[in-house]
Amino acid sequence: MSTLRVTAEVLTVHDHPNADALELAQVGLYRAVVAKGAYRTGDAAVYIPEQAVLPPELVEELGLTGRLAGKASNRVKAVRLRGELSQGLVCRPGALADVDLARAAAEGTDFAEALGITKWVPPVPTTMNGDVEPAPDLLPWVDVENVQRYPDVFAPGEPVVLTEKLHGTACLLTYVAGDGRLHVSSKGFGAKGLALREDPRNLYWRAVRAYDVPAVAARLAGRLGASRIGVFGEVFGAGVQDLAYGADGRGHALGYAVFDIAAEVDGQVRWLAPAEVLDGALPTAPRLYAGPYDIATVLRLATGRETVSGRELHLREGVVIRPVTERYSPVVGGRAIAKAVSPAYLTRKGGTEFE
Repeated sequence: MSTLRVTAEVLTVHDHPNADALELAQVGLYRAVVAKGAYRTGDAAVYIPEQAVLPPELVEELGLTGRLAGKASNRVKAVRLRGELSQGLVCRPGALADVDLARAAAEGTDFAEALGITKWVPPVPTTMNGDVEPAPDLLPWVDVENVQRYPDVFAPGEPVVLTEKLHGTACLLTYVAGDGRLHVSSKGFGAKGLALREDPRNLYWRAVRAYDVPAVAARLAGRLGASRIGVFGEVFGAGVQDLAYGADGRGHALGYAVFDIAAEVDGQVRWLAPAEVLDGALPTAPRLYAGPYDIATVLRLATGRETVSGRELHLREGVVIRPVTERYSPVVGGRAIAKAVSPAYLTRKGGTEFE
């Protein structure tokens, strides 16, 4: 899940190919449908990203009453308008009428709090919930931004690896080598430094035990001389989300695939490619590409059919992009990692987005 920032951006405006009264305002590689003539290339405006939840007064001001997603019709979601994908909202809220938006764009000012905008938090089904406890040794997952919002995370030609992004729920396991303690958590609980107490009914613990993840983590810790190992995997199947990959999250055919590994060695946490360190001990997210970074290749591979089942049962959610050599990115202020999401996934009907 990416972070929520509501910022001013300098726009590039394009013609809408299918509507005389509409245009496309570009932010990064995203495009949002706007009224024709509302903006010109070089103008600054506020960009409200997907998954933002707007206060009622802002929804009304923008003329979007009853037109947004969610039970309260207040959540920004990707939509197709006259055949063109529109991601996010471009606007100039009255509350910022006296703000120099061009200067705010240059300074990267975040207006989320000033506008009363919050990030949507997916619901948590009973099978993904449970009793929690503090887990100071837990290795948390990181926020992954969309490469279309931050296209400069990677340099053209930089060696990268693309893996398939799975639509399930992230399971965090930390193995502490000193005493063999385990911390199992979800992405949401993990962000709060909390772990789930073991319960055979809990989805995450069922996956961890079914695939014997603790034993794999213990062997990896011994091999690397690590004090902690973090195994980050996606749990999937029918009953977890709407895309099931032929697995069943309600029974013994529960799906699980590792998408990242963290190891603390000599006090330093480093990220490792799962396929390279697990030696087949656990299933991993399919690798779709390894080679020079090219945004056209990324966006092409983000679409299509899933490869997890081997049967192309349904659409692909997208891809995750990592550099071959792990590094820091000043663009996102952290680890250089990003995602690209399929437009078909974003606009599918009846999709679930649980934690």
